[in-house]
Amino acid sequence: MRILLKILTAEDWAGAVAEGHYRGSPADRRDGFIHLSAVQQVRETAAQHFAGEEGLVLVAFAEADLTQLKWEASRGGDLFPHVYGAIPAKAALWVKPLPLVNGVHLFSAEAGL
Repeated sequence: MRILLKILTAEDWAGAVAEGHYRGSPADRRDGFIHLSAVQQVRETAAQHFAGEEGLVLVAFAEADLTQLKWEASRGGDLFPHVYGAIPAKAALWVKPLPLVNGVHLFSAEAGL
């Protein structure tokens, strides 16, 4: 089972849980799809797009549970997972805080990151 990850604010995730679906961040909606990262991509995603941002969570999804998923070239030609549509909040395998320590996001070892 391949795990795909989404970095977002805890507030946005709470809204998704209340609504039942995650419809994406403003950047996702602007681009027309929800940006996700594979495990080996998520640290660089955090550094490039969420530097210094507090109050974030990391949400994990099983690739097989995501419909409307496409792998598309992005940063450096690497293929990234993009979801064209909403993601059911119940599809989340887990949600972990992504704390900022000395200006760097601290990924949970228990999540295998």
